[in-house]
Amino acid sequence: MRNKSALIMIAVSVLLGLAAVVLAAQWLGVQASLATNKVVVAARDIPLGSQLTSDMLRAVDWPSGSLPDGAVRDEQQLESRVVKTSLLRGEPILETKLAAVGTKGGLSSLINAGKRAITVKVNEVIGVAGFALPGNHVDVMVNARDDADKPISKIVLEQILVLAVAQEASRDETKPKVVNAVTLEVTPEQAEKLDLARSIGSLSLVLRNQMDKDLARTDGARRAELLRVAVAPAPEAKPQPASVTARPKPAPAAKKADKDKVEMIKGVQKSTVEL
Repeated sequence: MRNKSALIMIAVSVLLGLAAVVLAAQWLGVQASLATNKVVVAARDIPLGSQLTSDMLRAVDWPSGSLPDGAVRDEQQLESRVVKTSLLRGEPILETKLAAVGTKGGLSSLINAGKRAITVKVNEVIGVAGFALPGNHVDVMVNARDDADKPISKIVLEQILVLAVAQEASRDETKPKVVNAVTLEVTPEQAEKLDLARSIGSLSLVLRNQMDKDLARTDGARRAELLRVAVAPAPEAKPQPASVTARPKPAPAAKKADKDKVEMIKGVQKSTVEL
């Protein structure tokens, strides 16, 4: 009997323990559900300019304490929206990473309001040897002839955003890529300047630090300035001792003028008489 009672108590203890575990798990699940929210994330890598579809998205539980600003919780709100930046798998979809409602996919969705996109032809040297990638900022320099028909090289546009290179707008690559065309984002006024600069000379791109916002203040480089050789200053002349000016010799005194004389002849005698 005692063994039977002991077995019954052990069985009851096991059942109570299992019940406690189940109840604790349920309680923790409820607490976890209360501390999380549903957030829509990318189900796979999404390139910028893509129009979102249901297979690109999935909802996951996200801790409420670290919920990012602008996170979207309903997949239906993202139907046909266009992303203006590349997204990685598992990255939350934020409103700041989406183009305006109604925007169609493609490069046009990446152009900010009031800006224009213009494509210029380059070669591997002009295109900064392939290092001008989408998302970088460049300066545009033109080599032309000035009003005096002299060659000049001048920066005409600064801090210009590169939208795409060789018809590709992916900003995930960091390796150089040799291309023959670069698409830039400019204002309408800058587009006019760029088109004029392209017609009067050859263009070059100057890659700049993305954190550098200072504008260059240059007058351009000209051939005369480029080939100018600095002239060495002439050696200082040693001071010469002051020369002693020779005093002019006094002019010789003029001889006294001879007195007037008169010769008198008497017969054969000759005499002189002073007056």
